[in-house]
Amino acid sequence: MMKPPAVDYRQFRLSRINEPRFSHAKLLLGWVGYFTLYFLTENLIPAERCHPVHCALDDLIPFNEGFLVFYAGWYVLVVGSLAYTFFYDTDSFRRIQSYIIITQVVAMAAYILWPTRQDLRPAVFPRENAFTWLLGVIYSFDTNTGVCPSLHVAYSMGILSTFLKKKTVPKGAKALLTVFVIGVCVSVCFVKQHSAVDVFAALPVCLLAEYLVFRRGWGQKV
Repeated sequence: MMKPPAVDYRQFRLSRINEPRFSHAKLLLGWVGYFTLYFLTENLIPAERCHPVHCALDDLIPFNEGFLVFYAGWYVLVVGSLAYTFFYDTDSFRRIQSYIIITQVVAMAAYILWPTRQDLRPAVFPRENAFTWLLGVIYSFDTNTGVCPSLHVAYSMGILSTFLKKKTVPKGAKALLTVFVIGVCVSVCFVKQHSAVDVFAALPVCLLAEYLVFRRGWGQKV
């Protein structure tokens, strides 16, 4: 039997958005702010003004299109987690979306105050296959600017942190999610969408979001 939604959204009206059962929906406005700033930074800050991000570790990490499974799977993870919790676990939705908003604010401030880019993408793919074709498509719309810190890492860590604290999530599912999130975090380097610097820079941003979102219940499962 399918689990019933936590909230009956058939009764939702904009005039009722401040009611406790619907108020979490206001957090979705964070995406409006993010995509607005993303569009502006992508179009108003030229790549020439961006600081190249690079470290010695980047040169040791080979290009491997196979990691696109994790990199592209991140989109499913984010949309799927937000959609599921929006309908079936509004408390977790509040935590995940609040975590995301905090990391978005910090990242966009960084992208504006200290614009960054990475120059790691291969000029020519070493192989031609479905993965490199799809990666070429991603390269075409996801530019190499605004990269430090990595939001791929930040969002993934927020989702993982939220579900690891849930008593109702089976240990096996938590283990699989942990492996997948680790895969996402390293994939950004193997598909040459981020420098390792971007990954490490995301960690203090995650710690800030972790503190602000979970500070009242650190060490507790919900």
